[in-house]
Amino acid sequence: MKKEVWEFRRTHSEEFSSFGVSTILAEIPQEEADSELLEGPHLGILIVDDHPVVRLGLRTLLEAEPDFAIVGEASDGRDAIELAHRLEPDVIVLDLLMPRVSGLDVLRELTEAHSRTRVIVLTASIEKQQLVNALQLGARGVILKESVTHELVRAIHAVSEGQFWIGQQKVGDLVDALEQSLSEKSRQEVYGLTPRELQIIRGIVEGCTNKDIAQKFSISEDTVKRHLTNIFDKVGVSSRLELGLFAINHRLVDQ
Repeated sequence: MKKEVWEFRRTHSEEFSSFGVSTILAEIPQEEADSELLEGPHLGILIVDDHPVVRLGLRTLLEAEPDFAIVGEASDGRDAIELAHRLEPDVIVLDLLMPRVSGLDVLRELTEAHSRTRVIVLTASIEKQQLVNALQLGARGVILKESVTHELVRAIHAVSEGQFWIGQQKVGDLVDALEQSLSEKSRQEVYGLTPRELQIIRGIVEGCTNKDIAQKFSISEDTVKRHLTNIFDKVGVSSRLELGLFAINHRLVDQ
């Protein structure tokens, strides 16, 4: 990988200035590149963040690893897409909040282009819906910025080996990760439940009768029954007890 970086830097250094990408390729003498190539494969990493200080910190952290090679940097989403296509890095470390093109849109573009590059996204806070969106768009890892120094190296190794990394641990099964991370809102959307239906489900969990629910929401008991029939069909249950247990197990209501 270092030999490739050296050759790329030598032959393409002028090209990047034509589209304004802030790219800094590793300063590697050709002799060192030849010797390093014999020692084993290296992971080529592209760093994408709009803050120069953050990019410098990430570069310093990752360059200390003997099996990593920083192939480039980008300061916005559009340039990140351009560099990803040109350099084809093994891993991209991507800030979600990027100017011009967002981190999620970068993920979407790479997924649609069938890129084999694995992406780890950095975020100030891991919101559940944001996590689901990132994973659905092809991210292999999600890391809090405040934990980068402790987790990023391990996360890169994990995703390069085909694992998923969320928060502070690698996750071998994406299905489990999504199941654990689905927010109440996203779970509601899965079953197509309306706000009124969710209110009625909450009433069932609280032990309310149809009359109680009707009085609480100023609707008729017949309307409550129609809502319950629709709810039963949507979630696949046949009784109030089953509905209550289903709602609790699938976190359809606040506990």
